[in-house]
Amino acid sequence: MMVSVVGLGCDNFGHRCDPDQSAAIVHRALDLGITFFDTADIYGPGGLSEEYLGRALADRRRDAIIATKFVGPKGALSGPGLLHMGTSRRHIRNAVEASLRRLGTDYIDLYQIHFPFPGVPMEETLRALDDLVHQGKVRYIGCSNFAGWQIVNANWIARTQNLSPTTPRTNSSPAVAP
Repeated sequence: MMVSVVGLGCDNFGHRCDPDQSAAIVHRALDLGITFFDTADIYGPGGLSEEYLGRALADRRRDAIIATKFVGPKGALSGPGLLHMGTSRRHIRNAVEASLRRLGTDYIDLYQIHFPFPGVPMEETLRALDDLVHQGKVRYIGCSNFAGWQIVNANWIARTQNLSPTTPRTNSSPAVAP
C-alpha cells in the first residue's frame, strides 16, 4: 500500500475540532498531497473522529488511505475480566461494522489492533481479521502499541496458518510512494 510521506493523525477530531474544522483540515491535507489518515474507534467521544473523517472524505474517499484501530468494548481497559474481549472474533466483527458505518465507507484500507489484549488466542484474532480481508471490508491488517516479540509472534502465526500478515505501525513513517 502506497501512502504519502506525511500522514494526518485525526485524534483531535471530535475533541478539539468540530465537523467543519475537521473537514477543512482533511481537505487542506488532501490538497497538499497528504493521503494517509489515521484514526481509531476511541478517538473523539463515541468514535466522532471516524465520523468526522468519513464525512470530510465523502466525495474524495478514493483519494485517501484510511487507517483505523479498534480496542476492547467500552470499559474494557478499566474493568477486570473484560480485557480479553478486545480481540475476540465477536468484538472484532462488531467493531469493524461500527467503524465502517461511522466512516461512511464499505472498506477500511488498514485495520489495526490498537493494543494487545491477553486472554484471547492470537490465532482467533488473526483469523477474524483475515476473514475481514477476504470479505473485502479491510484491505490490510496491522497492529499498534505491540512489543517487537508480539509482532513476531503474530506474524509467525499468520505465516504458519496461511493468514493475512500484520503490519506493525510505529512512530516512523509508513510505506511511502516514490
